[in-house]
Amino acid sequence: MMSAIPIILDGDPGHDDAIAWMLARASRQLEILACTSVSGNQSIEKTSFNARRVMTLLGIDAPFAMGRERPLHGEPIHAGNIHGETGLDGPALPEPTVPVQPCSAVELMAKTLSAADKPVTIVATGPLTNVGALLILYPELKPKIARISIMGGGLAHGNWTPAAEFNILVDPEAADVVFKSGLPLSMAGLDVTLKALVFPEDFERIRALGNPVATVVAEWLDFFYSFHRSIGYAGAPVHDAVAVAALVKPEILTAKDYYVQIETQGDFCRGATVADHYGFSQKPPNVRALMDIDRVGFIDLLAEAAAWYGKEPA
Repeated sequence: MMSAIPIILDGDPGHDDAIAWMLARASRQLEILACTSVSGNQSIEKTSFNARRVMTLLGIDAPFAMGRERPLHGEPIHAGNIHGETGLDGPALPEPTVPVQPCSAVELMAKTLSAADKPVTIVATGPLTNVGALLILYPELKPKIARISIMGGGLAHGNWTPAAEFNILVDPEAADVVFKSGLPLSMAGLDVTLKALVFPEDFERIRALGNPVATVVAEWLDFFYSFHRSIGYAGAPVHDAVAVAALVKPEILTAKDYYVQIETQGDFCRGATVADHYGFSQKPPNVRALMDIDRVGFIDLLAEAAAWYGKEPA
């Protein structure tokens, strides 16, 4: 049996981050070494509190550290209109029992990488502030990073501006560092995540599992879909879980390699992920961009993960 992939979960929970972490915790293919929070869906205080509540609910036994209050450059952007005032509105969650480490998120990442006996995959489902800062401050640790699996960007269009997806727009300068790093990058952008729709009947499939985690996941989906239904979506796009699915079940995804640059300037296109579709740059690809997903296979994966919490772990 192959050994589990060691990972660091870095996110801004967030309903879809929380479901991504649920999927990661349930997978025997992954070993969670650390969790870190980033300012994004809500303030760093709120995303950190949410991350610790999610870790407590899921039984993630790993150290946790808070990220910085703001992006590398500019002012924070939050998404309370989608995730609510707390950043994770909806069902009641347990009070957190996970302590906050007396170090920053970046320091915990560096410590985790240094101690790991093999390269670690970073699963980044929020703005790339922590990951970009890690690469700036600890360039010598790049060989300890096996891959960065990102939820962010969109080669065709954005979702916060016409050109930019939220996670990249919050901190384009950090994203620029990551995309120029030379490390293997997997990008679950809007091109694929808007196809990762969870329909109301899928909510009921998960709710019917009956265990406490499955019930909370179904209620997260209820809340998350309330916004998306109001703008005409047939289901809830669980964006961040695709970045985890890419590690545990890559066969349900199709991908294409591109050279992708981050626009950090401009009145209209700041935060855009600009792909070289036709080779004009004459530069080799730097990103494995996920482009399509087997939606039914994705739902099966989420349901199987939620069902795991109702069983005694082996």
